[in-house]
Amino acid sequence: MKQILFDSSPYFILLCLLGGFGYASLLYYRVKYPWSNTLNRLLFVLRTVLAMFLLVLLLGPIVKQAETFTEKPVFVILHDNSLSVTETMDSAALRTFFNRVSGLKSTLSQRNVEPFLLDLQGNDFDGTMFAAPVTNLHDALRKTATRFEGRRIEGVVLVSDGIYNAGLSPLFGDYTFTVHTVGLGDTSLRIDLSVKDVVYNKIAYQGNQFPLHADIAATGFHNEPVVVSLVHKGSVVERKTLTVTDDGLLRAAFQPVAAEEGIQRWDVVVESKPGERNIKNNRASVFIDVVKGKKKILIVGSAPHPDIKALRSVLEKNPNYEVLIHIPPVSEVDTHLLQPSAVDLIIFHQVPDVRGRHRELVQRAMASRTPVLLILGQQTDWNQLAQFNVPIKFEQLPRQFDDVTPVINPDFSLFGLSANAGTTFNAFPPVSVHFGKMQPSAQAMPLLMQKVGSLVTDKPLLVVEQGEPRRLGMMLGEGLWRWRLHEYAKTENTEVFDEFFGKLIQFLSTTEDRSKFRFFPVKQEFSETEPVVFEGQVFNDIFEPVYGNTIDLELTDEQGKRTQYSYLVSPGNNRYTLNGLREGVFRYKAVTTVNNLREEVRGQFMVSGRQLELVNLTADFDLLRKLAQNTGGRFYTANRLDVLERDLSAIEARGILRSNERYQPVISLPWIFLILVALVGTEWFLRKYFGGY
Repeated sequence: MKQILFDSSPYFILLCLLGGFGYASLLYYRVKYPWSNTLNRLLFVLRTVLAMFLLVLLLGPIVKQAETFTEKPVFVILHDNSLSVTETMDSAALRTFFNRVSGLKSTLSQRNVEPFLLDLQGNDFDGTMFAAPVTNLHDALRKTATRFEGRRIEGVVLVSDGIYNAGLSPLFGDYTFTVHTVGLGDTSLRIDLSVKDVVYNKIAYQGNQFPLHADIAATGFHNEPVVVSLVHKGSVVERKTLTVTDDGLLRAAFQPVAAEEGIQRWDVVVESKPGERNIKNNRASVFIDVVKGKKKILIVGSAPHPDIKALRSVLEKNPNYEVLIHIPPVSEVDTHLLQPSAVDLIIFHQVPDVRGRHRELVQRAMASRTPVLLILGQQTDWNQLAQFNVPIKFEQLPRQFDDVTPVINPDFSLFGLSANAGTTFNAFPPVSVHFGKMQPSAQAMPLLMQKVGSLVTDKPLLVVEQGEPRRLGMMLGEGLWRWRLHEYAKTENTEVFDEFFGKLIQFLSTTEDRSKFRFFPVKQEFSETEPVVFEGQVFNDIFEPVYGNTIDLELTDEQGKRTQYSYLVSPGNNRYTLNGLREGVFRYKAVTTVNNLREEVRGQFMVSGRQLELVNLTADFDLLRKLAQNTGGRFYTANRLDVLERDLSAIEARGILRSNERYQPVISLPWIFLILVALVGTEWFLRKYFGGY
């Protein structure tokens, strides 16, 4: 249906008619021409219509065109394309079955529906690739609903073995369409030993024992011994003999020693028994990053203080930190740990103090490359502190102290804080700081500013410095414990305080990388099914990125096999991707030339390849039945596809009536142009033919 709309009143058309009439009258009314009166009247009408038509077009009329049509509903066939399907069906039988499933699509196309045949990832499926490493039935159904949102889904046929090993159970999903299910595979329980799960810590410390627990499932065995071994580098480290219980679940607990540094591979192996058809699930590999040891954080105080306890509480939450407290005679550490090189960060609380304790320790620390955090107070020896290269210098020794509250510096960018950190810090109680003029160094970056009353001053309260030879932090007041206590009183937690000082300590204790060539994998653990991606960065003397360098990469696998690669760093091409790496630990060496000097980076990463699809091969038809029942569908076995096809043939598809409206200016219509040309051409031809000009 078409309709002409006007921006102005349609009564203007009468004015257009009068305008066209008046214009034609000037040419043909009471004017002598060499043609008959009849022809003159005809030319008068043509000119009137032409002029009126042009004036109407100036009004900007619009054609509204409404189209009504029926949108076909959608019917989706989801076919399980996971590895478990091919393990229980031979290729010929699977191809025959898929051809029959494809026939369902043809049947549906004749029922006034639009059929789709997809795999569980939502891609068009042709039945050639059954290689998905995991099965997520709930996600497949959810993606179907999202993809066809706004369209009517007449139904879904899920062809699967019912085994899922990722995501939620599909029984917990809330689907707005009917799901019919077709069961594949073998539901019979076969005797099998499998490694169901391995529980372990991804990080272990060199020289320490670490726990590793393996859960073993024994199906079809009763009161029989099962031998489970822990293998490292081809050698059996520990072996356990367990007896199958009534529930068929066993746990093998190992306590190996992390002897070597780096990423280490450990294999849990269950010895197979006669009658097992699937022995691929008798082995599982885990990768553990063995590090040298925890970061040692040394806290030195002149006397016991609640600030020290507050900082210790923050540090002890991080398993990567080992906290050492040195407050003689209350708490003392071994002499060798008082050497700056033996620890990763030293926190001095009101040290050096006015009684001269720890003076030599402070001198050694300030002359070393070990990061230092200074927390100053009224017991600090300001004379000795002035002798060191600290981030803030005072014009005179403190004689008075002032109470100030903290305000987070919004321009600080070395690390981020949570959104509510600023509000929480603004409400903290005051701390006592030196009153007087101070001069921060050029490298000092304020993290906290001093607030006096309601006025935020330009004086820093806490600064950090990224200089040579190390990172250094300086807090100008004591009383941090009040902040932590205040936050707990208000919120019953200390999240903001712990986050703030946790990130500060992490920043100070991290060694800054000043190398001009950096090369690293974007993560430490990859799956066999994904590419391994490296990031390469090359810098000049002022640490600006440069391009055009060739990076030579050498990979070494666990068997000692070396593979060479090479690529060129260019803008937008800092990354290098490798595909097809198999499970294992790989060591890499990257080499490039910067300013005619050879730069080299070494490291390691791991590729995990445990195939979850091979852990359980027993089809779960009960899950498929319940899923169909929950959604109003029906369950079919693989040999009853003809029944499913007959049921689908009886579907009365209901489409959705939709209407589209299109708006188009009249002047853009091609037939309008033809009318105008016809009017002009006819009048011109008649005038010329009958002797006019």
